[in-house]
Amino acid sequence: MLKCFCLGFDSTDGYLNIYRKRLTYIISKCQQARVKPLMDARLSNICISISAAPTYLPAHYFQTQDKDGNFHEFNLVDGGVAANNPALVATSEVTHQIMTGNPDFFPIKPINYERFLVISIGTGSAKVEQKYNAKIASNWGILGWLLNGGSTPIVDVFTQASGDLVDLHISVVFQALQSEENYLRIQNDTLIGTDSSVDIATKENMDKLVKIGKTLLKKPVSRVNLQTGLSEQCENGGTNEETLKRFAKVLLEEKRLWDSKSPHTNKTSE
Repeated sequence: MLKCFCLGFDSTDGYLNIYRKRLTYIISKCQQARVKPLMDARLSNICISISAAPTYLPAHYFQTQDKDGNFHEFNLVDGGVAANNPALVATSEVTHQIMTGNPDFFPIKPINYERFLVISIGTGSAKVEQKYNAKIASNWGILGWLLNGGSTPIVDVFTQASGDLVDLHISVVFQALQSEENYLRIQNDTLIGTDSSVDIATKENMDKLVKIGKTLLKKPVSRVNLQTGLSEQCENGGTNEETLKRFAKVLLEEKRLWDSKSPHTNKTSE
């Protein structure tokens, strides 16, 4: 049975066009580049754009050109400002391709979530602590919301809340359609100090993050409790590593089937 695969890395997929228009561009190889040559950007420009986090790295400008000599300008920053957790964007993009009749996804229907495999990988976040309360926040002005105790409360609220809501939404849909085992969310929200920083690229910190990632793989799979909204470990759900291996086996078989049926696959006789 053909399955759709969606992969989302927090704060990376998609990028936001700034300055001239309020548009969010979705990075997708499903169909856009085939039907809209001006959306066929170089991978290097895409990588720079999705890394252009405001205040950390500069916005990125580039152009694309089609065979008729038409140009399209891009003025971009990291898509995390629009979709910090892009898993919902990824599933929506696949669903859109199914609805518009992309032959790669035939005969899947938009609500056949048992055919979807979704891996959502968080990039880590600081340990949730009760740093503020309504009484304290009610006295903040602009500076208080922007900088308080070494953190930026307004940014924390927007990014963490949007990421959690996406996880909750996808969990509800997959559980409602009895396909919860096809959705895997991997995230570490217990980071402290430099571990949670996004701009400390020392070798020591990079090595430490690798260790954190390997430890995370060994942890049990977690899912959102729809009653409390909190992430809880699943009984008999295995580890993140075991689930990823299970997904990989399914995807390998599906890729072989996909390649054998897709009209876009180059089938040359040997």
